[in-house]
Amino acid sequence: MNLHHLRTFVLIADSGGIAHASDRLHLSSPAASRQIVTLENEFGLKLFDRIGRRLQLTSEGEDLLSHCRNLLSNAESLSDRARALKSGQTGLIRVGAPPQVIEALFAPFIPQYRRRHPGVDVHLVEDATGNLPGRIERGEITLAEMPAGDDRFRARLMFPVHAAVIVPKGHRFARNRVIDVTDLVDEPLVLLRREFRMRRLIESAFDVARIRPMMLMESASPHTLVAVAAAGYGTAIVPSNVLIRHEGIRAAPLVVRGASIGAWSAITWHRQRFLPPYAEKFVEDFVAHARRVNPGRGIVRRAPPMPQPPHL
Repeated sequence: MNLHHLRTFVLIADSGGIAHASDRLHLSSPAASRQIVTLENEFGLKLFDRIGRRLQLTSEGEDLLSHCRNLLSNAESLSDRARALKSGQTGLIRVGAPPQVIEALFAPFIPQYRRRHPGVDVHLVEDATGNLPGRIERGEITLAEMPAGDDRFRARLMFPVHAAVIVPKGHRFARNRVIDVTDLVDEPLVLLRREFRMRRLIESAFDVARIRPMMLMESASPHTLVAVAAAGYGTAIVPSNVLIRHEGIRAAPLVVRGASIGAWSAITWHRQRFLPPYAEKFVEDFVAHARRVNPGRGIVRRAPPMPQPPHL
């Protein structure tokens, strides 16, 4: 169906004749007549009756006229939407992240961002199970906050996330600037579950040091581990990007043989998928925000430098 023909039909109906409509359409009268004939043949209906020098809508024409108006209006709205999408003014972004990142970084950022970009909808998807790379590959999310270094994805680096040891202020480690994994041999530990990459990095560090830690508890919630450590039940190891609100606790970076344990945090997206301009702007603004408010910046300052991943 040709939208130009539908527009000709609506203008002729509004003008009451082909001659008046032709001026507005910048068409000759014969060309406008041919478009109406083509439309009538396509519909299999007669749209106008000729009464003298005027055209009168048939009952079928009257019925179709309102539908044509709606269709043309929707088509115009679609064009406006496409132009807005192209200019980066509107769109939909689905962003996946672990809960602690949503709390510390996205929750304060999204309201500010939406005030500046009211046409962009941002849907947050919580995932702490390690499934974010698969969600990106399946197209379920546009962007994800996750460790950098996966060659399947493009990424913008934000900051290094270190393993942080959490203890109450009266603990023997409370004044340590850094803590080596060998210091934890006899410590009752509360750790993240094994689906978290940080847990796997911590276990690798224990393997390198050839020690077997004393496991007291594991959890899928970093905040649960912080609360348990604050109560003096065990020593917690959590990612440094966890927002810690408990009073009376101390945090120090965990190292193995003087090297940091952790990974660079990044906003990632699929290499083979087009990132619209509004999503590129979102990434730019969020990276600037995250670097500015990083809740683990105190840990970063005390930890040994963490090399950046190559090939981003």
